[in-house]
Amino acid sequence: MLDEYTTILNRAEAEFVEKKSRFIATVCPVKTEEEARAFIAEMRKKYWDATHNVFAYQIGERNEIQRSSDDGEPQGTAGKPALDVLIVGDIKNTAVVVTRYFGGTLLGTGGLVRAYGRSAKLGIEAAGIANVKHYKECSVETDYTTAGKIQYEITKEEYILKDTIYTDKVEFIVLLDRENEKPFEDMVKNISMGKSQVNVIREIYGAWVNGAVAEL
Repeated sequence: MLDEYTTILNRAEAEFVEKKSRFIATVCPVKTEEEARAFIAEMRKKYWDATHNVFAYQIGERNEIQRSSDDGEPQGTAGKPALDVLIVGDIKNTAVVVTRYFGGTLLGTGGLVRAYGRSAKLGIEAAGIANVKHYKECSVETDYTTAGKIQYEITKEEYILKDTIYTDKVEFIVLLDRENEKPFEDMVKNISMGKSQVNVIREIYGAWVNGAVAEL
């Protein structure tokens, strides 16, 4: 798993007009090629009367899947500029459809490249780029005497406390990234004098949303 990557978290739309041609960029987070194709089909149905529905998408930890279509525009003037926005920004798991309503004035090869690239970029900016990190969700069980000290260190340092469970013991559920995993383990070991251990529950990808980590 990658330590971190960039993507978008929500759908968004952006629009501008160039020489009376209307360009509408719609972007969508996708995890599979099937999801990307379904999104493209949805946009084609929504904008069935458009002159062109150009698409591009990039999927996978290593950007294994990269696809684009000019949808009738001159080769290399529409889909590729949109895909280049994703490639240059290394924006993963994202699909974009740029819809064009022709306004009667030809833009030329260079004009089309600039217009489709600008449209895709505006769509991505409207969605907002999110930094997604790889976390280990961990559990720490301790007695009530030691719990206060551990909780203090969790809130003081850059550890992410997801939950606290109170039974006959106290269990902290904490999200750790690669940088803070070892310091956290050492802290727990030192405070508990070796009586408490950090146990990995699972590994997830998450991004900060409204002050908390949202799992992706």
